[in-house]
Amino acid sequence: DVSVQIRDQAMGQGASRVSAIPGVRSALLDMQRIQGSEGGVVLEGRDIGTVVFPDAEAKFFLTASPVVRAERRYQELVDRGQTAELEDIIREVKERDTRDSQRPVAPLKQADDAELVDSSNLDIEEVVIRIVERVRAIEVELGV
Repeated sequence: DVSVQIRDQAMGQGASRVSAIPGVRSALLDMQRIQGSEGGVVLEGRDIGTVVFPDAEAKFFLTASPVVRAERRYQELVDRGQTAELEDIIREVKERDTRDSQRPVAPLKQADDAELVDSSNLDIEEVVIRIVERVRAIEVELGV
């Protein structure tokens, strides 16, 4: 189980930098598409709905203000017993957003057909409920 490690601050910053390398993106793109080719998967990433699976039936662009995301990250770190400075995390979140949205290959952007979910004022349960309700509605529309 790598769920804790992939949420690590250094891991996120490293992923952002490495994902800007075209050769890495190309190799990972094929792997991601193979993994999700049978459907029925939930994937998260900054270009999943625009590049990796542009034809996915259900797409969501989950966002929150940089300050809210930094506060959440700060709390995660504190809960794990790590020390952190909120102002540093706010700066890092903004830098990553800028880097990811301006990279020439697969920049961070909302897919035209993705539903925007701004979680700035929502807790995790509210976000999950909103997404699950929408997925169920899409399944009804598709007759799944």
